[in-house]
Amino acid sequence: MSSSPRPAPALQPLRGVRVLSLALNLPGPAAFMRLKAMGARCVKAEPPAPKGAPAGTSGDPMGQYNARAYATLHDGIRVISIDLKSEKGQAALHKELARTDVLLTSFRPSALEKLQLGWKGLHKRHPGLSVVAIVGAPGARAEEPGHDLTYLADAGLVTGLDLPATLFADMGGALMASEAVLKAALVQKTQGKSSFQEVALSDAAEWLALPRTWGLTQPAGAVGGAHAGYRVYPCKDGRVAVAALEPHFAAALCAAAGLPASDLRSLFKPETHAAIAAFLQGRTRKQLDRLAVEKDIPLHTLA
Repeated sequence: MSSSPRPAPALQPLRGVRVLSLALNLPGPAAFMRLKAMGARCVKAEPPAPKGAPAGTSGDPMGQYNARAYATLHDGIRVISIDLKSEKGQAALHKELARTDVLLTSFRPSALEKLQLGWKGLHKRHPGLSVVAIVGAPGARAEEPGHDLTYLADAGLVTGLDLPATLFADMGGALMASEAVLKAALVQKTQGKSSFQEVALSDAAEWLALPRTWGLTQPAGAVGGAHAGYRVYPCKDGRVAVAALEPHFAAALCAAAGLPASDLRSLFKPETHAAIAAFLQGRTRKQLDRLAVEKDIPLHTLA
């Protein structure tokens, strides 16, 4: 008997790379999750807990307003407390930096300068250290106040009064930050050089917004609702997300709905939309789940 092949072990290209993070809230810790999974040796330095807070309270605001998220983000991460505004804290920080390959921050540039953590000063004191600085917006706009919601709004990704389903700019920025650490480690290894990189959450939002900018997800776009095979429809006991975009998937959907074989143009016609909507409205989630398997149609039912 042949046994199933074992899954390949996860690659850990950052094994041996030491990363210190001063980044609070979501983007920095989310980047740390990725870096740890890639084998990096991760240390998170947090400010002291607020005065009067119960013992064990985190100095990271995330630990105070969502303990579950904080616990997940910091699973397996070594966390230390450092008061960067004190001489003792500065000494402790630079002791850590002396054995660090990449520093991850999320302060405004002016705040880093006040803490004597600007790139020029750091590079002079720790020439082998690379820095990845997470900011809200790039360049001169890095001093502007903002958050995930404002960056998404600026990128055209807030289309009504409802809040976005998740924190796209923060999580996209975390991916970009982990990518930047990978780049820094690669340059250190191949060229023997340290580097400074700025990762802007607004850039992450604009990157995620590109399909909308191109018109793909606009109402007239193929994945914005104009294609009858790529929409969310009501069904008898809930909803169904249909993603029958490619011609063979669209043909299978049309056949199931009793529509004649059609070309791409017909999928954009109102009568095709109406026929598919009527077909789906008359089926239960269970029936549609079974249909997806039997006819190889990409769909997912929802309550």
